[in-house]
Amino acid sequence: MTGRATGRLDLESDLRLALDRNELSLNYQPIIDVSTEGAVGFEALLRWHHHEHGPIMPDAFIPIAEETGLILPIGTWVLREALRQVQQWRTQVPGAANFTAAVNISGRQLVAGDFPDVVEAAIRDTGIDPAAVHLEITETVLMDQPDLPKETLQRLARLGVGLSIDDFGTGYSSLSYLKWLSARTLKIDRTFVEELGTDPHGATIIELVLGMAESLRLDVVAEGVETAVQLGELRRLGVRLAQGYLWSKPLPAERIPAWLRSHPANVAAAISAAQISAGISEGESLPRVG
Repeated sequence: MTGRATGRLDLESDLRLALDRNELSLNYQPIIDVSTEGAVGFEALLRWHHHEHGPIMPDAFIPIAEETGLILPIGTWVLREALRQVQQWRTQVPGAANFTAAVNISGRQLVAGDFPDVVEAAIRDTGIDPAAVHLEITETVLMDQPDLPKETLQRLARLGVGLSIDDFGTGYSSLSYLKWLSARTLKIDRTFVEELGTDPHGATIIELVLGMAESLRLDVVAEGVETAVQLGELRRLGVRLAQGYLWSKPLPAERIPAWLRSHPANVAAAISAAQISAGISEGESLPRVG
């Protein structure tokens, strides 16, 4: 017990210096249009490469950041860096002009009085369209925050950013609660996606979520897609967006342009964007992709 406690204290001390030491970074996992398998945006995922111990798993340091309040400065850095990077792709990569940026936020950030100011400043400084910003918070965290400040949610809505409910299906959200939050997207937990093709229960749950989302006019993203069978089932069920290892693991920012070029659906989108930019008429033939 003493060893574990000492290790935790050391980790906490090092986490306080991680930003200054440039040990924190973001990886990005593409969010995919199921019909075309082209990317429509990216989720930013925090990574910590410790100067002595190497990679530290998020489930080892995120709880420490939450408990100590370090999640506030770290979360601000994550938000600004993710929006800056995605906006850079939106302006510099052909076909990426409408990419969205999904950023995970904690309950502690959401209840902080200045959180809307932090979000507004990040949007202003990076120049990204607020509609392209999706703030993700897990369903279980929302259930642990019964007194979410309505003023914060209203200000975020006025800014034009979207709130996404992550790991949906693992908590106990009600329809009225989702509507009160003004959520834009539900992300179906990977545990239900894993059952597709092997257990009819998984498809039933997803059908229920889709019906609920349609009634509330919410988008749905399926997480953790790893097989072609799961993809086929999602298409059959009518899920429009997904992410998972079937397309890509989370990648460092510098590897994203090469990943985009390597996927035919993204190449086709880039060609289309270039043709529109160049003013090519509809009657002209299109170059083949693949």
